[in-house]
Amino acid sequence: MAKWMGFPYEPHYRERESKYVTYEKEVLTEILGYLEGRENNPEENVVVDTTGSAIYAGEEILTRLRRYTTIVYLSTPPELHGRLLEAYISKPHPMVWRDAFSKGLNETNDNALARCYPKLVSAREQLYERYAQVTIDYSRRSEKAFGVNDFLRGVHGKA
Repeated sequence: MAKWMGFPYEPHYRERESKYVTYEKEVLTEILGYLEGRENNPEENVVVDTTGSAIYAGEEILTRLRRYTTIVYLSTPPELHGRLLEAYISKPHPMVWRDAFSKGLNETNDNALARCYPKLVSAREQLYERYAQVTIDYSRRSEKAFGVNDFLRGVHGKA
C-alpha cells in the first residue's frame, strides 16, 4: 500500500491520497452500518482499529463512530516525532499529508519532509484530541508492565 501511495512529493501522490481517503470512508461507513445494525445486541464487543488518517473521514462519519465506539488516541510526545519521521522515510507507510507538505525552491525531498512533518503531526494531533474520548499517553503505554488489561482499564476510565 505504501509503495502504491508513495511520498507527497511524487507526481501521482495527490490522486492516490484522495483514493485512499475515499476507500477509508467507504470502509468506515460499512463498519458503521454493521454497528448501527447491531443495536439489538449492544453487549457484543467490537474493536475497530482505524488508521491514523481516519480523522480525515469527516465530521459525520466520526460523529457516528463516536456514538458506537470509544475513540482512543494513542498520543506521542514531541521528542519522538523525529524518530517517527525517520521510520516513515526508511520504511514508508500510507500517510495522508493533505496540504501539510510543500517543497521549497532547491529544497531536497528529505529536507522538505523534515520541515513539513512537524506541521503535519501538529495538525493531526489537534484532530485526534478533538475526536478522541480517551487518550492513553506514550509514557504510560511504554511502561514495561503495561499490558492489555491496563489498556482496557484506560479505555474504560479506570487507569
